[in-house]
Amino acid sequence: MTKSTNKPSTKPKATTRTTKKAQLIKLLGTKAGTDIKTLSSKLGWQQHTTRAAMSGLRKAGYEVAGEKPAKGGMSKFRILSAPTAQTEAPTGVPADGA
Repeated sequence: MTKSTNKPSTKPKATTRTTKKAQLIKLLGTKAGTDIKTLSSKLGWQQHTTRAAMSGLRKAGYEVAGEKPAKGGMSKFRILSAPTAQTEAPTGVPADGA
C-alpha cells in the first residue's frame, strides 16, 4: 500500500469579498444610471430593499439622483457625488457656548 500525502495548504486563500453596498455603489456609479428592477435582480434583493439601501446611501452622504425618461418607462438612478470626508468630529459644544 502507498500512503498519499495530501497535506492541506498552509496558506489561507486570499479572498476579496465585495459587499452588497459596494456593488450598489458600483452599479449606481455609471453615467447612464440603472433602474430599480435591474439593481434588484443583480443584487438579489426585492425592490423595496433596493430603495431602502439607496436611502441609506443618501443618509451616508451620497447624492443619488433619479431621472424619469421623457418617453416614459422606469426611472434611472445614479450617484452624482460621493460623500466628502469630515475633517473634524463634532465636539458636542453648542454654538452659543452655553
